[in-house]
Amino acid sequence: MPLFGAVELTGDCPLARPAQAFCGWGRAGFRWFSRREAACLLAVLALSGCGARGFSIEDAVPDRSIVTGSVSRPQPPAANDAVRTSDETTIGNAVSSAIVDEVGESGVGWANAATGSRGAISSILETKDRGYLCRRFTTSRESFDGVSLYSGETCLSPAKTWVMTSFSQID
Repeated sequence: MPLFGAVELTGDCPLARPAQAFCGWGRAGFRWFSRREAACLLAVLALSGCGARGFSIEDAVPDRSIVTGSVSRPQPPAANDAVRTSDETTIGNAVSSAIVDEVGESGVGWANAATGSRGAISSILETKDRGYLCRRFTTSRESFDGVSLYSGETCLSPAKTWVMTSFSQID
């Protein structure tokens, strides 16, 4: 008869009945745990270490070291290109609408309200190049990036519109 609610001992295992399963792998007291369950438990315990490292944010970053040479990176547009193009159009309009004979020493002033640039066209020379009426000119340009001197040429196209054929900064 068990004392103080102790479990009765069975067989040659000196442990209480709930602990008798651990007396040995080959004992009859280990009946609640089959070989298939033991193999499954062993596999789960062995593979649980594979995920112990975890996932870090560094692993989620794309690999930028792999770059192909077939695709070039787009170059960012220069900030002055839009301003310069707008000023070039304004200068072309001033040259095309100027009366060549009346351009004196003071020149013809121009201003671009969109960019804040301004300047003066100091000389205009009218020529007939390849059968088209062209005007060569020299102008100054004062803008947020400084004062520069430019030379250019605008020609009357067959569609009767003025086209800027050259416009470059004089060094």
